[in-house]
Amino acid sequence: MSRGGRQDSGREQQSSSPSPSLQRGGGGGRGGRFGRGYVLTSTFTQDTPPLSSASPPISRSPAVEELRRELEQKRTTGDQVTKAGTSPALSKAIRFVPRPGFGTAGRKCVVKANYFLVEIADRDLCRYDVTITPELISRKVNRDIISELVLKYRESQLGNRMPAYDGRKSLYTAGPLPFEYEEFVVKLVEKNNDAGSFGSTMRERQFNVSIKFASKVDVHHLRQFLSGRQMDAPQETIQALDIVLRASPSKKYTTFGWSFFSPKLGPWGELGDGIEYWRGYYQSLRPAQMGLSLNIDVSARSFFEPIMVTDFVAKYLRLRDMSSPLSEQDCIKLKKALMGVRVELSHREYAESHKITGVSNQPLNKLFFTFDDKSTNVSLVQYFRERYNIGLKYTSLPALQVGSRSKPIYLPMEVCRIVEGQRYSKKLNERQVIALLKATCQRPHERENSIKHIIWQNDYNRDELMRNEYGIQVKEELTFIDARVLPPPMLKYHETGVEAYVDPHLGQWNMINKKMVNGGRVEFWTCVNFSLRVNQNLPVEFCGQLIDMCVSKGMGFNPNPILPVQSAHPSQIERALADVHKKCTAKLSNEKKHLQLLIIILPDVNGSYGKIKRVCETELGIVSQCCQPRQAAKLSKQYFENVALKINVKVGGRNTVLNDAIQRRIPLVTDVPTIIFGACVTHPHPGQDTCPSIASVVASMDWPEVTKYRGMVSAQAHREEIIQDLYKSYHDPDRGLVHSGMIRELCIAFKRVTGHKPSRLIFYRFGVSEGQFFQVLLHEMDAIRTACSSLEEGYLPPVTYIVVQKRHHTRLFPVDRRQTDRSGNILPGTVIDTRICHPMEFDFFLKSHAGIQGTSIPTRYHVLYDENHFAADGLQVLTNDLCYTYARCTRSVSIVPPVYYAHLAASRARYYIKCETSDGGSSGGRSTTGSSREEVQPLPLIKDNVKDVMFYC
Repeated sequence: MSRGGRQDSGREQQSSSPSPSLQRGGGGGRGGRFGRGYVLTSTFTQDTPPLSSASPPISRSPAVEELRRELEQKRTTGDQVTKAGTSPALSKAIRFVPRPGFGTAGRKCVVKANYFLVEIADRDLCRYDVTITPELISRKVNRDIISELVLKYRESQLGNRMPAYDGRKSLYTAGPLPFEYEEFVVKLVEKNNDAGSFGSTMRERQFNVSIKFASKVDVHHLRQFLSGRQMDAPQETIQALDIVLRASPSKKYTTFGWSFFSPKLGPWGELGDGIEYWRGYYQSLRPAQMGLSLNIDVSARSFFEPIMVTDFVAKYLRLRDMSSPLSEQDCIKLKKALMGVRVELSHREYAESHKITGVSNQPLNKLFFTFDDKSTNVSLVQYFRERYNIGLKYTSLPALQVGSRSKPIYLPMEVCRIVEGQRYSKKLNERQVIALLKATCQRPHERENSIKHIIWQNDYNRDELMRNEYGIQVKEELTFIDARVLPPPMLKYHETGVEAYVDPHLGQWNMINKKMVNGGRVEFWTCVNFSLRVNQNLPVEFCGQLIDMCVSKGMGFNPNPILPVQSAHPSQIERALADVHKKCTAKLSNEKKHLQLLIIILPDVNGSYGKIKRVCETELGIVSQCCQPRQAAKLSKQYFENVALKINVKVGGRNTVLNDAIQRRIPLVTDVPTIIFGACVTHPHPGQDTCPSIASVVASMDWPEVTKYRGMVSAQAHREEIIQDLYKSYHDPDRGLVHSGMIRELCIAFKRVTGHKPSRLIFYRFGVSEGQFFQVLLHEMDAIRTACSSLEEGYLPPVTYIVVQKRHHTRLFPVDRRQTDRSGNILPGTVIDTRICHPMEFDFFLKSHAGIQGTSIPTRYHVLYDENHFAADGLQVLTNDLCYTYARCTRSVSIVPPVYYAHLAASRARYYIKCETSDGGSSGGRSTTGSSREEVQPLPLIKDNVKDVMFYC
């Protein structure tokens, strides 16, 4: 079979039966067929306006309508779709594309994965609803309450059962309890033995706990699903078993999401500024082809150091003198850092903790309050001296505010200690990120050993709850998997180079003896230097050597700038850019040309890159190439080569193309005009609660080579994952219904550039979690369909919709140390679609890149919708081959380039907006959907001449 070929030639024939919900089909096959039952008889013209007032009827495919009906049915029956942030085990069991068979292309090999087979006994599981009064937020305290309840009532009223509790509302037992409903009284004694700080103290709290039978958990359904005799995954059963497996570690470790952390789980250390890191591990129960599997991976997370708040202030603000009042800027910075942090008090008789709600505007020595029974004011310093015999030292520091804002309580920082185990959820600075990566980066064999140690340390099979009560056993060996290493694609360069073709080795190659397959031409350019440290003659020399490199690699480059290379002060960035633009525009006005490229040497201090890009791309219409002054000063040929690759695509050139694309040998891509999309949504950093999310879509514009991508960006509601602007319309009083949106505009651009309208759509969608699959697919497929049919009646090109995931915890390790890349990772091109993949759906793991350091993360590709009927080999080989066409380097990359480009474009658009970090700290990370969406300020428009090229590279 040829590379990437079909397994079933009969797939080309159009099926006459309607497509079932989310099954492959409904889109036709090759040639001129566009969707089920439609044959293209007319074309949307090349000059179709982006906002067409001629409104053809909107058509939707039967499969999408079936999908819509299925969601509506689930809504009316109360079966809500799982939201973002839900466990992987809780994603809805929707029937997506069934696996079309297994891949056979490539050289066979064996790898190991961090999946551990789980065997379960035939026991009746029951779920009970739990209500604790008074209601608590802390899962840890809730678990302590239920543990105390089990200890007291297990033999008397619980029928000797040992329940597993999720820390919230659900409790599971192996077999029914002796009652349908029961209420209990639990007294929880909180004890603190830290004699060094607080002495040994105790406090008793009373809770009412009600337990009510909810449902039986169907283990038989799970067995049927794993054996392929049941289509829908029994999510409640998987959830119940997952909670059982998490019960013991939840009591021992600090839990966040699906991970556990503790100083006991490995070396820990400081990251600086009062922040430290703890090691831990991720754990999730997943159904897979080999059976029920426990996915274990080591991880690390940043935490507040459990130190006195005064020590934190000294570290965080880097203060040597604590006797001087803080500046207003430091107070604001400190307030943002400490907001929501819980502290425990050292001056009370019993352990007492409070959550910080603010910081006082005045220092301690200026804070006064009035007793209820007195009319005189008492200073806070005096009160602590008289009431607790504590002479406060740091009276120039502000006080911590706890309690409500209407009735605040002020506490001196020096009697408050940060409670251990509080995650630091804000963005780490560059120094902290480097320290964390350095401390936690592990080679594959080291990470494998760490995972084995977690399994050994947890000793699942000796856990009383798992072994005796539920009959669960966990195999202690990593899973061995038959994998395949796909061959790298042949890359085509320009014929005039010494090497017109290259066969990459271990995921990398170089530009020696090669010329860009399509060298761009730069006639009008100049350079501005904003660095104060580089030699005054450097910018001219730098530009000269850079141009020489571009020319040697096949570009046409005028050696003379349109304006002399100049320097400007970094405080005058906007003025200098506007001045360059004005002078160039005036000089080129007679020729009706514009400045093609502005080379910029950045200021020495970080932070100006975003401003430069915003001004150039949205205000002036300048394509720019920014260079770090430190790199520019080296005059390195390797650096010049890398910059030349970026410049070429920014001026409309192409660096390399797939030889199979030139030869029209890529199935389901080069046979008919095919457009490949990449899409992603980037969300603001924690703490930026008022910032919008940024959606980005790029699309290939150079069929059949599929290497040049046009990008579009859009702002949408905070934390909204569904892309809102794929298609949109509004009613204009004069023009009637007006259509727009990113899919529509990119299809029009494709037709304008190639002379063809897309006959096939391949849509790679990045960053969607499993719990969001159904919702995102429904809305975005509907938008894609509507956008296409708005261009022309009956225009429904077949679509393949693929989710691309990097945020997972699957890690692959070599079995044979001789079959690795230079970093010790498995070889580039390694693909897996057996054992650890979905029991029935079309997904695969692909490690397409060569590792550099640490353990490489394979990318998971999950096909949710496929009207093009890809065979397993066809999509796997296409995806791997595309990973060798990334324009910015001569290496294969870890995710398919259109998704990479979409992520770059979205990150670039983040610079176009100004966001204020809220005082409230981290956001909850929830999706804002439905009528609750806030109004979002649209992004400034990217100038047309910038949008026409790959400006985001």
